Amino acid sequence: MNLKQVHLSAGYFFMALFAIFIGLYPLRFIGLSYNDSLLGNKSSTLLDSLPYIIAFYTHIFLGGLALLSGFSQFFKILRRKYLGIHKVLGKVYIISVLLSGTAGLCIAFFAEGGFIASTGFAALAVLWLFTTVKAYSSIKNKDIARHQQWMVRSYALCFAAVTLRIYMPLFLGVLGMDFIPAYKIIAWLCWVPNLLVAEVFIIRK
Repeated sequence: MNLKQVHLSAGYFFMALFAIFIGLYPLRFIGLSYNDSLLGNKSSTLLDSLPYIIAFYTHIFLGGLALLSGFSQFFKILRRKYLGIHKVLGKVYIISVLLSGTAGLCIAFFAEGGFIASTGFAALAVLWLFTTVKAYSSIKNKDIARHQQWMVRSYALCFAAVTLRIYMPLFLGVLGMDFIPAYKIIAWLCWVPNLLVAEVFIIRK
């Protein structure tokens, strides 16, 4: 195994590790009150809105499922030896993204941080939906190369759930920033570099 393969294997390992951890993370809020969950800092107006609550939980739980079902798609052994499982997980991923992404777009307009944060998360949701639909249409047309490229882009955007949770303690704890200014930056920082890394990965492949 050469150095490039070692780096790639290490990258896949940590991607899987973070995907599993963050993918399962929403489960810890099951049964908790709003104050003890991710909704603890939301306004009473939003907490009294059933459509918002449904959209919020749809986004985080199915987003977690997308993380869990998506990372395995990058392992060649699964695609080559267990194609049936690959296809099933792919369908789970696509359905999860379509529902989570749509819900994410809806709640993006109520994000803390105002216009800057809202447009950052809305752009993420739109691009996540777009790249996933392109991945699906590519495989339906039996264009495997395009399918793989669009899936890399889609999962890079899905991985924003991970990078957001990495950046938050860095900005708040290490850099000592206030929440709102940090959140405005992270609303874009959590996914734009991911997409750039995905493009570099696609070009190198």
